[in-house]
Amino acid sequence: MVKEKILVIGASGQIGVELTLALRKLYGNANVVASDLREQNPLLEGTGPYVSLDVMNKEMLHVQVIRQNITQIYLLAAILSATGEKNPNLAWHLNMQGLLNVLDIAREEKLTKVYWPSSIAVFGPTSPKQHCPQQTVIEPITVYGISKYAGEFWCNYFFQRYGVDVRSLRYPGLISYKSAPGGGTTDYAVEIYHEALEEKKYECFLSEDTYLPMMYMPDAIRATLELMEAPAEKISIRTSYNVAGMSFSPKEIAASIQKNIPDFSISYKPDYRQNIANSWPQSIDATVAANDWGWKPEFDLDKMTVDMLENLRK
Repeated sequence: MVKEKILVIGASGQIGVELTLALRKLYGNANVVASDLREQNPLLEGTGPYVSLDVMNKEMLHVQVIRQNITQIYLLAAILSATGEKNPNLAWHLNMQGLLNVLDIAREEKLTKVYWPSSIAVFGPTSPKQHCPQQTVIEPITVYGISKYAGEFWCNYFFQRYGVDVRSLRYPGLISYKSAPGGGTTDYAVEIYHEALEEKKYECFLSEDTYLPMMYMPDAIRATLELMEAPAEKISIRTSYNVAGMSFSPKEIAASIQKNIPDFSISYKPDYRQNIANSWPQSIDATVAANDWGWKPEFDLDKMTVDMLENLRK
C-alpha cells in the first residue's frame, strides 16, 4: 500500500485550516504538508510541516511535489464569488491556471488522488430553485461560477483522458467558528454570529427572505474526507458532486440566534451580493452523493447555532 503524503494548497483559508487539521489527524502530522501564499494560520502552527507556495508558479509547485514525495493534492486556493466580481480577470486566471497546474503535475507524477472543490456558484438563474439536481441547466453569472464550472469539466477531462483520480464537491455556503470567511456571498452567515455576541445586532447585506444552501464546517470536512476515502468504483460523478446540509434565510438564522441571545436584532441593507444570491438555488438535491458514498449531514440550523455560539464564546 502506498504511504500517502498530502499537499494542501490554500491551507490558511476558511476550508484549508480545518481540512488540514482533519487530514493530519487521519494520516499523521508529518504526512500532511500545508502550503499557502499567506502567513501560516495560527491554528496550524506547530501541527505539521508548512511551506510557502504559489500555485501559479508551476515549476516551484512541481519541485515541491517531487521533493516532498507528494501522492495527493488538495487544491483549495481560489478567489471567491464576491471578491471575484471586483477583479474578474484575476479570479478567472487564478482559479483556472491553478487547477491546470495541479492537474498537469498530477498526470506527470502519477499522483494517487486530487481534490478540488467546486461550488453552488456554478448554478445560475435558470437552474431549478428548489432541490436543484445533480444534472441540470447550468448557466452561472459570476466569474467564480464560470471558473468553477469550467474547472469541473477539466477535472472530468483529466480523469477520462489521463486517468487522474480527481474528485470534487459543490460546496454550499460554509459556516465556521475557527477561520474567517474568504469573500463569498454567504459570508453573512458567519459574520452574524460574531456580531450577535459582540454587538447584539447585525446589518445583513442580503434581504431577509434570501434562502441559500449552507453547510456547517464539520459536515463539509466530513463530506470531503468521505468522498476522498470512498473506493474509486463508487465515484460516478467526475465533474463535481452536489452536497447538501441545510437551507435557511437571514430571518431564520436571526430567529435561531434569538433563541440563545434574546436581545439580538437584525436589520437589512442588501448590496451587490444580493444579485449573486438571487441567481443561486435555494436548496440542493444531494441524492447522488448519498447513493454513491453515503453522504448524510449531521447539523441543522439550531444545532449549528448552539455549537457556533458555544465555541465563539470560548
